[in-house]
Amino acid sequence: MNKECSLTTSQEDNILCLRFSGSWTIRDKQCQQLDLNKILLGKIQGLTFNTTDLTKWDSRMLVTLVNVIQTANAKSIPVHEEGLPAGIRNLLQLTRKKVLTPPQNRTNNAGFFTFIGLQSSIFVKQVLQHLAFTGKIFLSYMRFYSGQARFLKRDLSYFLFDCGPKALPIVTLIAFLVGFTLAFIGAVQLQMFGADIFVANLVGLTMVREMGPMMAAIIMAGRTGAAFAAQLGTMQVNEEIDALQTMGLNPFDFLVLPRMTALVIMMPMLAVWADLVGILGGFFIGVFSLDISPNLYFQQTVKAIHLNHFMVGIIKSFFFGYIIAFCGCLKGMSCGRSADAVGKSTTSAVVSSIVFIVIADALFTFFFNLIGI
Repeated sequence: MNKECSLTTSQEDNILCLRFSGSWTIRDKQCQQLDLNKILLGKIQGLTFNTTDLTKWDSRMLVTLVNVIQTANAKSIPVHEEGLPAGIRNLLQLTRKKVLTPPQNRTNNAGFFTFIGLQSSIFVKQVLQHLAFTGKIFLSYMRFYSGQARFLKRDLSYFLFDCGPKALPIVTLIAFLVGFTLAFIGAVQLQMFGADIFVANLVGLTMVREMGPMMAAIIMAGRTGAAFAAQLGTMQVNEEIDALQTMGLNPFDFLVLPRMTALVIMMPMLAVWADLVGILGGFFIGVFSLDISPNLYFQQTVKAIHLNHFMVGIIKSFFFGYIIAFCGCLKGMSCGRSADAVGKSTTSAVVSSIVFIVIADALFTFFFNLIGI
């Protein structure tokens, strides 16, 4: 049978000694606690411990010791832990390594100019991070063209299939509904002027130049860009990327290169498919709702769309694919080593991709209009 716990004190030459006896576990009856604020008053110049009569201990004794040490530190009384078991001293050392930081969502009371300075500093760091990642990608492709990049060919084949054929169902559904909606909204307005036939022009030009590449890109940002970030982020958590470096493999060549190459190749093809499906959605409205003959709708669409319009969408989709792969791989490779960090990286990859896609589309639209295309 375990001896009941007890905590007694003794004092010698202004050094207070706490003597722990018996079994100090959560299953045992709690012993009477001492009022440390009263005991540590006076001319106490140090605090020691005696555990020679201690039989068992667990977290219950650790909590008591933490409270004792915190009270002594508050009164600037030195604490000597030599009399404690080695296991307890190690646990106490671990508790001191835990540095509590305020939550990131806590309101910052800093001044306006301090806030501007902090945000500017964060922006500069992000710009430098993007430039550094761009440089690493450039060097990786240089090694690829010189035959020095090492990656699995089956990985490239898998990502080509994943970014292409496997993405067709969702791209088809969204593109068809977008073309269907554009034709329906355009018909409502054009019928007011008796210009129903120009629904074909509206749907064709809008899908080829803008909505086809953009909708395909947004879908791929949420589908594939997020997957890239989650895959690489999980590899960071599991230290698989560190293992690749240990084996002498460049992580950018082995992981980033096939993902980025596959998405850049497949995005223009997905955009072309989205164009065709979107036009088909408008065709249904034109033929079955506006009573336009299929042959007339087809001729009007072909007349409205020129090669320049088609190439505008192809160029946009190429850069959209690069943006999606860049954001997904960047967030994944720079991910922290926790499940929370993987979630944040995945969310950040999707948001960043969509924002950059919209900005790039606006810049391309302004540039092409400026040069008359």
